[in-house]
Amino acid sequence: MAVVEMLMPKMGESVMEGTILSWLKTEGDIIEEEESILEVATDKIDTDIPSPYTGTLKEIIAQEGDVVQVGNVIALIETDQEIESDTDFLLDDDSESLLDENTQEEKSTNTVGDDATVTNSYDKSTRFYSPLVKSIAKKENLSLETLESIQGSGRDGRVTKKDILAYIKNKKTSNKPFAMDLSAKKSLSADADIIEMDRMRQIIAERMVESKRISAHVTSWVEADVTNIVYWRNRNKNKFKDEYNTILTYTPIFLSAVAKALTDYPMMNISVDGKNIILKKNINVGMAVALPNGNLIVPVIKNADQLNLVEMTKAVNDVAKRARNNELRTEDLEGGTFSVSNMGTFGNVMGTPILVQPQVGILALGSIEKKPSVIETPTGDTIGIRHKMFLSHSYDHRVVDGALGGMFVRKVADYLEEFDLDFEV
Repeated sequence: MAVVEMLMPKMGESVMEGTILSWLKTEGDIIEEEESILEVATDKIDTDIPSPYTGTLKEIIAQEGDVVQVGNVIALIETDQEIESDTDFLLDDDSESLLDENTQEEKSTNTVGDDATVTNSYDKSTRFYSPLVKSIAKKENLSLETLESIQGSGRDGRVTKKDILAYIKNKKTSNKPFAMDLSAKKSLSADADIIEMDRMRQIIAERMVESKRISAHVTSWVEADVTNIVYWRNRNKNKFKDEYNTILTYTPIFLSAVAKALTDYPMMNISVDGKNIILKKNINVGMAVALPNGNLIVPVIKNADQLNLVEMTKAVNDVAKRARNNELRTEDLEGGTFSVSNMGTFGNVMGTPILVQPQVGILALGSIEKKPSVIETPTGDTIGIRHKMFLSHSYDHRVVDGALGGMFVRKVADYLEEFDLDFEV
């Protein structure tokens, strides 16, 4: 029987350490290969870490709350399994060990009530599911079609335990928007309670304070006439649904305008590293998404300037859906060079967003409102009803002066106002 070292896995190219949230097993417990044995948190994402071998958890080296560098030993596992490499083991990038698909296939059945049995032939799928995922799906009576619809965050899109549990949790709470967990609230007095922040809210709080400390925030506003966009979308939203099987919102149109403006003003597509300015070659636009519990996450649309409107729409809808279903991968949150927050979704006309470090710009989109406006015509000015919205551009005044910050947001507004009513997808 061999004793192997289990190391802190690498969970994303920029992640160098992780915090041990909790051990799901104790020393001396029998563990199965692929079975989750601890929870780890990084500044990007929380995830379960599976065991690389079947055996016994001989010794826990990294304790709950410890911050451990990638590659450091976190536990010792005693196993009879053949060790393919040296005596240590490093999980792959998405924290999942590979299983032999030929030996792990199984048929799952689930009993509903006292006498009804439903057979879920998960082994008929061309997609690989670990025994643990199949077991959970079986217990929850998920059909093969439902399991196939779950976006996996594991290697090659494989569904992990966290993915399927997130799907089940979201399904149960999807009709409860911004349902903050109040189960842990404590009474402070007769007229007040204490609610402990969840971990994500704590991270958000730390990031916001840190961003204000690092950057000199300045905000510029412009008002844009988006009447053409409103009319065009109303004419084409059914076409998008029928021909492209996706919902057309205003967001992809706005993000396309931002991406164009970033090509015009590349000094908005930078970051700061000490006394150096890093000019980014790729335009990767972060899109703030509100989660059902009220927290905020910012997935990234990569190479946004290279996407046509259909591609942008599908990309926006995909990351928004996966964000709300807790199905984002680490790489979905990395590499952003500029961010956009759509405050208009909540009926807000404008805001002063805080920068996502180390980016130097973030644009807030206000709600679209009908307003009486002066319209210039060849025969003179007249008053008409137009669809208008405010754009709020916050930028880092250390490296972005008011001229650049103001011209950039004005350029975004110009692209929106110049939108062609006869544009063909």
